[in-house]
Order: sequence, then C-alpha cells, then structure tokens
Amino acid sequence: MKKSLVLCAGLCAVLTLASCGSKESAYRKAYDKAKAAEAEAAAQTTDNTVVDAPVVTPITQQPTQTVVDNYDNATYRSESVSLVSGTGLKNYSVVVGSFSVQANAQGLQNKLKAAGYDAQIVKNNERGLYRVVASTFADKADAARSRDAFRSTYPDAWLLYNK
Repeated sequence: MKKSLVLCAGLCAVLTLASCGSKESAYRKAYDKAKAAEAEAAAQTTDNTVVDAPVVTPITQQPTQTVVDNYDNATYRSESVSLVSGTGLKNYSVVVGSFSVQANAQGLQNKLKAAGYDAQIVKNNERGLYRVVASTFADKADAARSRDAFRSTYPDAWLLYNK
C-alpha cells in the first residue's frame, strides 16, 4: 500500500514538473521575431540613408591641481595640563596615549624614548588622565605634520594646545 502511494506521488510530481517547462516553439517564435527585426534594421542602413549618430563631446583635460594640506587649520584640543615627567612643553604637542594609571603612561614613554623620541608625560587634573606626549612644537603646522607622521604607528594621535 505504501509503495503504491509513494509511486503515485512521484508520478504526479514528474507530470507536474514536466508540464511547467517552456515549449521549444515559444523560443523559436522569439528567435524568428528578433532575426526579422535585425534584418529590417540592416536593410534600412544599407539603402544609403544617414543614421543619426549620438553627439559626443570631446574630452578636454583639466589641469591637475595639487592640494597641499593646510596644517594651520588642523584641529586640536585645548587643555590645562601640568608636566609630570619630561623637559617641558611648548604650545602644541602630539599626544599618542592617555592613561588613568601613571605606570601605564610611563611604559609608553619608555617605549618612545627607546625609539629616539623626547617623550613626556603631562597630567590633565580635570579629567585625571596622564597624557603621553611624543613631541612638542611652538608652531601648529609643525605639530600637525608630526602628528600625521605618528599616525602610521599611533592612529589615534592628536594635537594638544596647552592653555
């Protein structure tokens, strides 16, 4: 009984799927119609009539402009900080790390000093954070250039203006 039921269900499924397929005659009609349209278009262009071509404007090259970063407009944070370790700050400094624990800031300072930088530690008393300064400058443009150089190693480097 089960075998005949499964056999009947399979036969019904095959008949249903076979009847859903597209007929070859439908494809043939579409192919013939496309060929006729193509032949008609070819006949119209061969009887010496001018076919309007799309108008194409010539490409003119514009002179290239080199944009130089305007470091005088670089963004910075203004904070009142006090020197914890180092030789002293100038107006603009490049901060590469901020820590709530002084020992962590000293670890980064030692790493920077080993790499040849005059790293310093300052403390922002309002926020209670120790900032690790990699370099310090009197000019904002020089500080911005230095910040951009440090961003290859420290992507979150930013400028600090000492109030």
